[in-house]
Amino acid sequence: MEPLIVRPEIALDQFLPIFIESTLVLVFGIGYAAIITLAKMGYFSKKWMPVGYLFWALQTYFLYDFAMLIQSNHFTVKVLMVTMVAYLFIPHLYFYLISAADERYEDADDTVQDTK
Repeated sequence: MEPLIVRPEIALDQFLPIFIESTLVLVFGIGYAAIITLAKMGYFSKKWMPVGYLFWALQTYFLYDFAMLIQSNHFTVKVLMVTMVAYLFIPHLYFYLISAADERYEDADDTVQDTK
């Protein structure tokens, strides 16, 4: 029986760089989400937003380098990079939807209270 998937072996001397880079992907990803969220909620100044974008850029770089170290194919790398672009906009979309919903239903709550 022939194997269905042939994966290249990862060299043992590459274990530590792969481990460190995958950890940095997680750390910078959490840092990006935390800084953008706290800045949008008003706990941080808006001046912190560029630091959050810097974390996103570092996360994207380390994810790309991680994909190269584990010898991912080109399609997987492209999917990862498209996902990172989407991850850049998700916090902004989330807070836009929350503020739009607040504006929409704030008027409805006032109307309901006036009729009672």
